[in-house]
Amino acid sequence: MLKHQTNLFKALSDPNRLRIIKMLQIKPLCVCEITDILGLAASTVSTHLTILKKAGFIEDYKDGKWINYSLSKNINKPEITSLMTSMHFILEDDEVIKNDRVKLGLVDRIEICRR
Repeated sequence: MLKHQTNLFKALSDPNRLRIIKMLQIKPLCVCEITDILGLAASTVSTHLTILKKAGFIEDYKDGKWINYSLSKNINKPEITSLMTSMHFILEDDEVIKNDRVKLGLVDRIEICRR
């Protein structure tokens, strides 16, 4: 049990993973959109997404040619629900998070795929 709890907090211990969660609070995103906003390599973003998914914070689903990531709707894990509820209030005034939100409003997956 302690190991599982520790893994939850480890998953949240990276600034880029926190940024991903904050973005997914607004809307589901594909890897290319997250990569574009974070300015990281797709492989790095995929690693972050894998860690968040294994911890139970996010889930994915296929949408045409894209795989979208969204916050987990698994309400059977109270520790995930509790942490995600807290995440709605954390970092709201952070400049990086605010900038991510601006980018999120401008990101266009179709345009990214054309590049």
